[in-house]
Amino acid sequence: MLRTHTCGELTTKDLDKEVTLCGWVARRRDHGKLIFIDIRDRNGFTQVVFIPKESGDAYKLAQDLRAEFVIKLTGKVNKRPQGTINPKLNTGEIEILAKGLEILNPSANPPFEIIDNLDVTEEARLKYRYLDLRRKKPFDNLLLRSNLYKIIRSYLDSQKFIECETPILTKSTPEGARDYLVPSRLNPGKFYALPQSPQLFKQILMVAGIERYYQIAKCFRDEDLRADRQPEFTQLDLEMSFINEEDIYSLIEELMFRIFKELKGIELKIPFPRISFNEAQEKYKTDKPDLRKDFNSDFAFAWIVGFPLFKYNKEEKRWESEHHPFTAPEETDLENLDKTPDKVKSRSYDLVLNGMELGSGSIRIHDQELQEKIFKIIGIDRENAKLRFGFLLEAFQFGAPPHGGFAFGIDRLLSILSNESSIREVITFPKTSAGVCPLTSAPSDVDEKQLKELNLAVKKEAVK
Repeated sequence: MLRTHTCGELTTKDLDKEVTLCGWVARRRDHGKLIFIDIRDRNGFTQVVFIPKESGDAYKLAQDLRAEFVIKLTGKVNKRPQGTINPKLNTGEIEILAKGLEILNPSANPPFEIIDNLDVTEEARLKYRYLDLRRKKPFDNLLLRSNLYKIIRSYLDSQKFIECETPILTKSTPEGARDYLVPSRLNPGKFYALPQSPQLFKQILMVAGIERYYQIAKCFRDEDLRADRQPEFTQLDLEMSFINEEDIYSLIEELMFRIFKELKGIELKIPFPRISFNEAQEKYKTDKPDLRKDFNSDFAFAWIVGFPLFKYNKEEKRWESEHHPFTAPEETDLENLDKTPDKVKSRSYDLVLNGMELGSGSIRIHDQELQEKIFKIIGIDRENAKLRFGFLLEAFQFGAPPHGGFAFGIDRLLSILSNESSIREVITFPKTSAGVCPLTSAPSDVDEKQLKELNLAVKKEAVK
């Protein structure tokens, strides 16, 4: 290791120790013949003093230091003089008397200061995201995400779940949002799609006998953006066999209890209230009610249940799935499927937090005959169903167990936990509201050779 300690751990217990620190120069101050710097790493700050006689060559080199230089220094831990203690820092009672200094890498003048209260445009922060992430708040948001993942994995492992990865390059099954398409070089004229969710694969994993699956999954939707949406986002995706709705509710409630207890020190009241779709519409005029006033709680969860299975598309004059076509209808409503589909309720459930849909799920259809009937009602004939979902329907012929699942948006949950107004603040390298990455300038042009290899051409009128 280049260093003996981090910049956030030395205290008066370490007085008189010879130490080596590495990090970035946060500030440099000249006080007559004394030079002070604050050295920073991800753990915190330490004050360093350079004195001409005692610091020797290090003093001369310190005169060249500027903000964001990467340095390695050695020195002795001393107690700060009376009146200079900084109670806001863990290291605020000590300073390092520098004995040696090495500039590991100089830095250009940064486009903005690395400070907490930063007055700069979001585009500038995202263009220089590697500088923005040196600030405490963005770094803490990434640390929060890492800790959230640990809690999720630890809890689901204790519940005998298996973490499985599903493909990123998959089949286009347009339903809802637009797919991101990827041309295949080896199969000219054919395309992969980036997954909007792992829905079909996780159902196939249930047919495979996995029984309890989860994945912290990357998902992609080509849709108009706003504060709580990104073209690529992360969700916790899970599926279970031989269960009913109660199993899902208790699992997710316990997971949320652990998340809020360990990350925020807050003990949620569980079980969460359950509100029917009709009651939510009548009482709150929305299926995403904000119940914080009702329950006198900065965090109010509720399950919204009893959604209709279908909604009517007046423009196209046909029925559509309210959630997706793999959602099971209530068994007591099966007799209404043929004549009065508007009266059929689904076995689906949304989890609402503070007036936002955090996640949703359902008990799935596992019977091929019922699945084909649902497809028929929403206008997907047998041939089209086979074309889109044939691999799932074929799997159902080989003993599909009853199963159901749930998924929630990790980015959205993190924005609530960190009190951020936009999910961009909790994503490492987010896109702007226009779907652009200021850091890399993606999306960007590609050269003619690449297009030719993919048997593609760009229309001139499409190029702005």
